Amino acid sequence: MKFTPLALAATLLFAASAQANEAVIRKALTQQFPGATITSVQKTPYSGLFEVYLDGQLVYVDAKAQYVFTGDVLDLKNRVNLTQARLNQLQAVKWDVFPLNNALKTVKGNGARKLILFSDVDCPYCRKFEAELAKVDNITVYTFLYPIAGLHPKAPQTSKQIWCAPDRNKAWDDYISSGSVPKNDGTCANPVEANIALGNKLKVSGTPTLFFANGQRIPGMVPAAQLERLLATNDK
Repeated sequence: MKFTPLALAATLLFAASAQANEAVIRKALTQQFPGATITSVQKTPYSGLFEVYLDGQLVYVDAKAQYVFTGDVLDLKNRVNLTQARLNQLQAVKWDVFPLNNALKTVKGNGARKLILFSDVDCPYCRKFEAELAKVDNITVYTFLYPIAGLHPKAPQTSKQIWCAPDRNKAWDDYISSGSVPKNDGTCANPVEANIALGNKLKVSGTPTLFFANGQRIPGMVPAAQLERLLATNDK
């Protein structure tokens, strides 16, 4: 593709303007939110707004950062949550960050497709997701026990007891399906606290949270049909 001199000049002017706006936005937000981490500033294709990834959340500002907008931007025509889609990109995680030995490993079929799952033993949405996951074949799932004590006070202890069971995967399945707690005190060497620290570092704020082979993060329960599409889309 060749640019005419006029088109090239316009492109360079736009780039220079965007950089100038980024500098103005960073300065204004740093003054308003001292100590905040501004990871990126990028112009959006809608309404002249800029998106700012600020302390792990996405906000929108005008070119001078006089006005800040929070909330989701929805593409009604295509029925896409643009904010969530962009967050999924920004919050993608390299696969080698995950210590897989700290997870329950479940292989179904040929196990070719890979999924990392952060799950709270007492989370009702995690139980629903397990029912959907049972419909999916040819997958290897690494389940990180990630109890959120603020919501489920007994979950940390139960998670440790599941890990300390002779057959961890069976103990997990039994608890998810029937609430059967393993008969041990949970004092074996276990990764539960390390998993909590990792989840906090990665800003995993809810369960279930899914990570795919290319690092894409998807928060929340998804049905089996959607999971199949996500596995296909986010395969390496």
